[in-house]
Parts: sequence; structure tokens; C-alpha cells
Amino acid sequence: MVRDKDQFLNILLVSPSILAVFIFVYVFIGWSVRVSLSKWKGLNADYTWNGINNYLELFKDPRFHVDVRNTLIFTGVFVVGSMVLGFILAVMLDQGLKGEGFFRSLFLFPMAISYIVTGSVWRWLMNPAMVGSRVTGFNVLFQNMGLDFLANTWYGTPVWGIAAIGLAAIWQMSGYTMALYLAGLRAIPAELKEAAQIDGANQLQIYRYIMLPLLSPVTLSALIILGHMSLKVFDLIIAIAGKQLPLDVPAIYMWQITFDGLFYGKGAAIGIILLVSVAILIIPYIRYTLKTEAQQ
Repeated sequence: MVRDKDQFLNILLVSPSILAVFIFVYVFIGWSVRVSLSKWKGLNADYTWNGINNYLELFKDPRFHVDVRNTLIFTGVFVVGSMVLGFILAVMLDQGLKGEGFFRSLFLFPMAISYIVTGSVWRWLMNPAMVGSRVTGFNVLFQNMGLDFLANTWYGTPVWGIAAIGLAAIWQMSGYTMALYLAGLRAIPAELKEAAQIDGANQLQIYRYIMLPLLSPVTLSALIILGHMSLKVFDLIIAIAGKQLPLDVPAIYMWQITFDGLFYGKGAAIGIILLVSVAILIIPYIRYTLKTEAQQ
């Protein structure tokens, strides 16, 4: 009887949270799906059935093609750059570097800054001006160092522009990846490294054939976290480049077509596509995590 009472109280305590999640997550996802299948355009709600026409129009839309291309470029630069730089920083800190606490905090600090602040700073650093008094940031640094050939227009060009914005995202999130890898490295028994050294393996071989395979769960976690962030990128691009078609991504297109164009049906369709894209990344990871925990 006491156990049943405790279970009832536990359910009663968590029921408001469950109800809130159900309403504000799943109910609104269902409502967005319904809107994406409607002809709603304008301030007045219009749930007239439109089938998958909004989705078909998006897949034929040249602007959406640009969005997908930019997202793939940004994701590739951001995810690979953050993981590689984060791993390198973690390896450096794992060597018993003097002042490790200071450097660890220094590398993690950018993560505490919002993308809007990061974008504002990097907009100045990546000023596309090449000549005259308007030149600032990296281009001035290159000129003063005699490296004029490195000066470029940064986010002023279509393909390189979205990749350049990825550099700002790398600066912000590589410290987080460093923390993940550092925790993983510290969890690996030192005996494995010592045994490999006795067998004649050098440092590069140890990290290549022992550390990296053992860090695969950390790598997967970083890949999922960074990947889903890159798919939803919005504020960083707005802060750096504003609304430019060559640097457009689905989230910006969704904002403009929904709140500027008042085409709520098509905007909801973009939102659902983003949701499915994120789910494709996250659901396999959740299944892998649950399967791993069940085997332990």
C-alpha cells in the first residue's frame, strides 16, 4: 500500500512536466504538420487541405536548393573543424600542461557567449572590405604582416562566404568538443598507453590505434550535437551577414516566408523538414545509447 502511494505521488509530481511537454512539444509539432499541409497564407488562418504541395514546391524552389547547399557546406566546415580542433586541444591539455585550468577555461569561454555576440564580433573581424579606410579585422592584420595574399572578402562571396561563417562557429564550439574529448581521454586507463609504449608504439600510433577507437562514443556524441546545431543555424548568419540570398539557410528562409511573406503553410513545411533532418541524426544516436546501456 505504501509503495503504491509513493508511485502515485511520484506520478503526480511529474505529471505537470509531462503535460507541458506533451502540449508545447508534441501537440505543436502535430499542429505544424497540419499547417504545412494547408493553403494558409495571410493573417487569417486557412486550413484548406493542400496535401504535400508545399513540400513539392520547396523541392522545386531554386532558393531552397541554395539553402540545402549552404547547410551542407556550413555543416561540413563547422562539424569537422570543431571536432578536429577540439581533439587537438584536448590532446595538448592531456599532456599535463602547466596552467591547464586556465587554458581549459579559456577554450570553454566562447561557448558561454551567444551566437549574436559572436556574430557581431566576427562581422568586424571578417570585414569584406579590401582597400581604403574601411578595412578592419583580419584583412588589416594580413596587410600589416605583409600577407596581403591572404586578405579576402570573407562572407562577401557565395560558397566561401558560408564556409567563412563556419569559422566563427568553430571558434565558439571547439572548446565544448575539447571538453568532451578531454573527459574521454582522462577516462582511458593509463595502463593501455604504457603497454603500447613498451611494445614500441610512438605517440602518434598510440592516439591513432588506441585512443581514437576508444573515443568513438565521444566522437559520435560530438557529431550528433554539432550536427543538429548546424542544421538549425540562424542567428549567427543573421548577425554576421544579415539576410543575403547567397548565404541563405532553411531557418532564415522559414523566418522570411512565414513572418515577412505570411505564407504559413510553406513556412511550416520548412520547419517540418528541419525537424525530420534533426530527427534523422538524433534518433539513431538515442537508439545506440539505449542499446549500449542495456548491454552494460
